[in-house]
Formats: sequence, C-alpha cells, structure tokens
Amino acid sequence: MGEMFQTIRNAWRIPELRKKILFTIAMLIVFRFGNRIPNPGLDAEAFSRLIEMFGSLGSVVDIVSGGAFKVASIFAMGISPYINASIIVQLLTVAIPALEKLQKEGQEGQKILQQYVRYGAVILGIVQAVALYFTVRPHGGIIDGGSVWSFLLVVFSFAAGTAFLMWLGEQITEHGIGNGISLIIFAGIISRGPSAVEGIIIYYKLGMFGTGILGILAIIGIVVLFIAVIAAVIWVQQAERRIPIQYAKRVVGRKMYGGQSTHLPIKVNLAGVLPIIFAMSIMMLPSTIVTLFFANKDNWFVRLFKNPERSWVYIIIYALLIIFFTFFYSVIQFNPVEIANNLKKNGGFIPGYRPGKATADYITKVLNRVTWFGGIFLALVTIAPIILGNITKTQGIWFGGTAILILVGVAIETVQAIEAQMLMRHYKGFLE
Repeated sequence: MGEMFQTIRNAWRIPELRKKILFTIAMLIVFRFGNRIPNPGLDAEAFSRLIEMFGSLGSVVDIVSGGAFKVASIFAMGISPYINASIIVQLLTVAIPALEKLQKEGQEGQKILQQYVRYGAVILGIVQAVALYFTVRPHGGIIDGGSVWSFLLVVFSFAAGTAFLMWLGEQITEHGIGNGISLIIFAGIISRGPSAVEGIIIYYKLGMFGTGILGILAIIGIVVLFIAVIAAVIWVQQAERRIPIQYAKRVVGRKMYGGQSTHLPIKVNLAGVLPIIFAMSIMMLPSTIVTLFFANKDNWFVRLFKNPERSWVYIIIYALLIIFFTFFYSVIQFNPVEIANNLKKNGGFIPGYRPGKATADYITKVLNRVTWFGGIFLALVTIAPIILGNITKTQGIWFGGTAILILVGVAIETVQAIEAQMLMRHYKGFLE
C-alpha cells in the first residue's frame, strides 16, 4: 500500500504528467456535467418512460452513456456513432487499396483516415438522431408535438452531443492520459456502479437470491466471483509469450557487438479492450435499427431484437465477433514478416529457425496460438453472464462480463500509459 501511494506521489511530482492527469479528469468532469444537460426539444419525463419500449438495448445504451439516455441528455446517443464509423473505416482499409495505401503512409495518412472517421461519425449521428426522433414522437416525447423546428432542434442537439463527445475523446487522447474514447465509455459504465449495487440489494430484498443465510451466501458468492473475474482479466491482459532471441557476434573495427540473448514478447491480448467495444457496437446496430424504426410493432422479430441476449444465435455471433476483432487488431499491430526482417538485418535469430521466412512463419504460429487463447477468454467472460442470466431467469446481469472487461482493460491501459511517462524519468510504476 505504501508503494502505491509513493507511486502516486512520484507521478504527481512530474509537472507534465500532472497536467495530463488533471486535464483528463477535467474532461471527464465535463462529460459528466454534459450528461445532465437535457435535449431542449424533448419531454424528459415522457422520454424516460419510453426506456422500457427499447428493451435491454435501452438499458445497455443507458449504462454506456452514463445515464444520459434515461434523462434525455444531449449525450444520450453516446459515442457509439464514432465507434461504428471507426469500425467501418478500418474494415474498408482492408478492402479498398486507396485506403490501405493511406494507412501505410504513416502519420499523414492516419490524419486523413481519422478525418473520414469524423465525417462518418457525424453522418451516422444524424441518421440515428432522426430515427430516435420519429420513434419517440408518436409517444408524446416531443415538447411541441412534432413541428419542423422541434425536429431540427432534437436532431441537431443529439448530433452535436455526439460530435462534442468525439472531440472530447480526441482531446483526452492528445493532451491527456490514455485513450479518450475508451475513458469516456469507462466513465459512463463506472458511474452506474451505485445503481448496480442498488439492483443487487433489491434482488436480495425480493428473495431472488434465497432467504436468510442462503441469500447472504449468494451475495458473497457474487462478490467473490466478481473479484475472481477481475483477477483473471488482469492476468490475461498482462500475460505474454516470450520468444528467445539470440544475436550473432560481429566485429566492427576493434569492437565486438552482439552475442547477447534477449526475448521477443508477444502479449496474449494485443488488442486490449477494443475487440469488446467493437463487437458490442456491431451487435447493438441491428437492435438499434429495429428498435428505432419498428418500435411500435409487436411480433417475434421485433421482440427478438429488443432483447437479443435471450437468443443463442446472438450469443454465438457475439462471441465470434470478439474473436474476429481480437485477430484483426493483432494482425494490424504485430507484423511477423517485418519483425523477422528487422531481426535478420540486426544479426538476430530465433534458435532452431533460419532467419527470414522460417522465422516469420514461427512468429506467426506463436502469435496465432496466443491470440486464440486471448480471444476465446474474452468471449467466454463476455457471454458467461448472458448464459447465466438466461438459465437463472435473472435480468440485468447479462452486460456484466462486457462491463468488467471494459473497466479492467481501460484501467490497465491507462495505468500503463502513466507508467510509460514515469519510466522516461526513472520512476517505478504501479505494475512493477
């Protein structure tokens, strides 16, 4: 405990790092205040009553947005249009050669791609805001009943809120600590913590966990399971496979270089928390479309997408998407051919494997194995609460696995970002 406080003091002593931390905290406070600014064209009370109409999708959107959806805030749509636009652009870079070329052009190419993401986020935000307007209008959610002025006010207030959140996240990434978009989602989820605790207490009082000592043991079991899952997620997030590397001796002038042994670390989960966020956004997309455009209908198809977690098809596709995005980001971040070529140029080799193609093939094989493990682990932790909720008929816990993964993943990434700043100044970090 003493070392932890010493680490915090060391971080606070670094002026640049202190400014970054304070800037990040200030931006998250702005996000929380913005969550309480109502959309001027909506009747907040009437809108909040419509949450049930959206089924479990409304609950998830409300959790991720930090309660903004329930109170009809200008941030009600959250950051999901930006995430969806980012997914679309990144997938298109694989399919369209011109975009792939931009991706390989370094920082300038990334700036152009990021601009495309911004444009796409604004367009998706407007489309989603229009759909939300026409969904709530028949139920009295619009203040003046639905004039042209109210349409423009509601749509552009929602779209502006999403654009502002996008800007806020980019400012945190550039001037603060960690990934801004992930931190906004993190802040939204963690702000709903008290409500989650209150829900458990209500379930206990209603006797859903059993009565007497049985109910108390059930709550203790939930807490122990929660801590165990956090420990397992941290273990996997920090785990890495180390490939031994040997450098050949070489003589340059009168000096001898090389000859030392080292290792090539491959993290089990290279992609971090992004596969979870992206898979969740894609799975929410069809539910959002059905709920917004067909909310007034009542048939098995609409009911399926209002509460998709009750479908085994949904669960399987969700798990497969998590594994897919784990591999997708691992391939983007880790290029075995490039690493093998760099080792060859510097006189390095993996014992038992020839430099060049054989080395690249071996690194690819190891990368695939650890990525399979990481992807399957993330998928299991995500879908386990969904399956448990379906078996026990308990509502409200199906998003738990996703929330834990996002919270722990973002927390670890942020701590590592702080440590990277501290290591530049020879200070120990939290994870030392």
